Amino acid sequence: MADAPNIPSEAEVRAKWGDFKWTKENAKTAAMYVGRYPEGRQRSAVMALLDLAQRQVGAETKTQGWLPVPVIEYVAAYLDMPTMRAYEVATFYTMYNLAPVGRYHVQVCGTTPCMLRGSDDVLSACKNRGLVKGATTPDGLFTLTEVECLGACTNAPMVQINDDNFEDLTYDSMDALLEALATDKPVKIGPQIDRQTSCPEGGPTTLKEMVSANHDYRKGAK
Repeated sequence: MADAPNIPSEAEVRAKWGDFKWTKENAKTAAMYVGRYPEGRQRSAVMALLDLAQRQVGAETKTQGWLPVPVIEYVAAYLDMPTMRAYEVATFYTMYNLAPVGRYHVQVCGTTPCMLRGSDDVLSACKNRGLVKGATTPDGLFTLTEVECLGACTNAPMVQINDDNFEDLTYDSMDALLEALATDKPVKIGPQIDRQTSCPEGGPTTLKEMVSANHDYRKGAK
């Protein structure tokens, strides 16, 4: 299901990212991540540092970010570990982008629960707005990827866009969401229907007092 990344040529990548290094602020953050591990275990911070590096690339390119090979090499050298070990991590987890993406990385879940609840309609809404799986729109705004389960099956169908989930989608609500993002309008994160997180549609049917406060249900409690 995963789409092959469209990676620029090595010469182009190294010319642009060969001198990558942490910003002053990210250098402090990287040191903080490494400091969480005992002496000799600093390489355990590789996932956090790859994510930090991807976000720095995203900030510089005004996109969701990706991991050019020179950036992976920089993280590996920072942790004094073989480049291949860091590359193995980057290629294993789909949270890391191995090719440039747009400002909004639209990841549509196509696994069974979402498929049964209408992920094809979600993909159709994307297609009808010019999004193509595995590609970025010409304006650099959207990259569309079909992915495996994103863990919000109760609220299927859903998509993850950058760091946020959008759930209980239909063709119309997905189309409206893309329109709002394209025009820099506010969007509603989470369920797109009358639902609190993963509670039943229309609201909780039990423990209703917990919606607004941490209610104590013990008998006689005040």
